[in-house]
Amino acid sequence: MSDKKTAKKQGRGIKEFFRKSMVSLKRSPQNIPLLALVLAFLIYSLNLSSIANTTARINGANMGQCEFVAMLFSILAFVVFLRTFPRRQPVNKIMLGLLFAMLILLGVVDTVYISRIIDATTRSENQIVIDASSAYITTAQTSVTLHVVFIAATAVLLILLPLYSKAIRKIKTSIEVEGNENMEAIDIAGEDQ
Repeated sequence: MSDKKTAKKQGRGIKEFFRKSMVSLKRSPQNIPLLALVLAFLIYSLNLSSIANTTARINGANMGQCEFVAMLFSILAFVVFLRTFPRRQPVNKIMLGLLFAMLILLGVVDTVYISRIIDATTRSENQIVIDASSAYITTAQTSVTLHVVFIAATAVLLILLPLYSKAIRKIKTSIEVEGNENMEAIDIAGEDQ
């Protein structure tokens, strides 16, 4: 008997967790693109040593600047994102424009960086061969590619935010309390006197 009660409480706890998560998401649907931005930053920053080693090995034009700009603007994008969506206030359109400019810049520097890697590994003379000692080049290329993919996903999610936020708000998250179905509306018309 107690096993059934325990299982029922656990099931209720999981349902309540998802209900609270949906209520939070209904209040702040901008957390979805923020999550994509966080993932982009984590992918880039956790592979920064491979990216730095690749920059040192290839030493292509502007690779160091691209790496620096990508790291700097990945961090600054968080600050701008949080200023774009202030709590319980309308969207700051100037900050939103600045955020999109930063996302575009991040996409450009990542694309330049990837093109330098491709050029160095596919050129006919003095080609850099990727072997066991230079496997970090593949890691860097993959992480920068994933970074630009998540940056693009962040931009798309920001553009589509008005559409899916309406759909999220339609999800029913209220709790049915036993005994409330027979309650009548309370008349408050005479209380102003």
